[in-house]
Amino acid sequence: MRGSTIGWIATGGALALGACSPGPRDPRGVGHDEVLLQVSASGEAETAPNEARFSAGVSSIAATADAAATANNDIMNKVVSALQGFGVAKADMQTQRLTVSRLDWGPNKNKFEANNVVSVRMRAVDKAGAAIAAVTQAGANVLSGPDLRVGDPEAASRSAYANAYKAARARAETYAQAANLKVVRILTIRDSGASNAPIAYEAMAMDKVAPQVAAPPPVMAGTNTSQVNVSVDFALAPK
Repeated sequence: MRGSTIGWIATGGALALGACSPGPRDPRGVGHDEVLLQVSASGEAETAPNEARFSAGVSSIAATADAAATANNDIMNKVVSALQGFGVAKADMQTQRLTVSRLDWGPNKNKFEANNVVSVRMRAVDKAGAAIAAVTQAGANVLSGPDLRVGDPEAASRSAYANAYKAARARAETYAQAANLKVVRILTIRDSGASNAPIAYEAMAMDKVAPQVAAPPPVMAGTNTSQVNVSVDFALAPK
């Protein structure tokens, strides 16, 4: 759990109880004999990724647009077949780029380049390395990733929410005890949102990758950290 910020707001003055005479009700929900304590805290939870996402594609150059597209399509069909052989469903493959263009510079000037790149979602992280090796063997020469994710980030954050509230409550109890008060009520709980911080990974970007790969690259899932923030208003009163 990470650091928190705490603010004291007391009816009638810092750490002072309100006047004994009745007055208008405090819109924050604090009673006349209570002190308002506002606490902001954060909580974390670690979850093992269950998805690996990467991009795989083919870049082909030929003398004509038709020849480049034909060569590209032949290899790309092999790449797709290799992915399907690892259980990747069609719904988990999406075309990102499909282009044919003439090259106006460099050693291949006036030739044509065809590109076809698909994004892939591997639901079996332990097979991601072998799948990447398989698509390169099938002829893919454009790769990036993998991006290791948790498929249901909200579910992964639930423990973090609980940890954030526990941190806020523990700090409230500590401040109340130090001020010879006690926590009597929870006035509000405000969700400050969540951020999912994936573990660092090194992306691969390959151009003209050799068609043979000696061994699958290691893909280590590690853990992803979900961090959430919460703000809680407590009412404190004399013991």
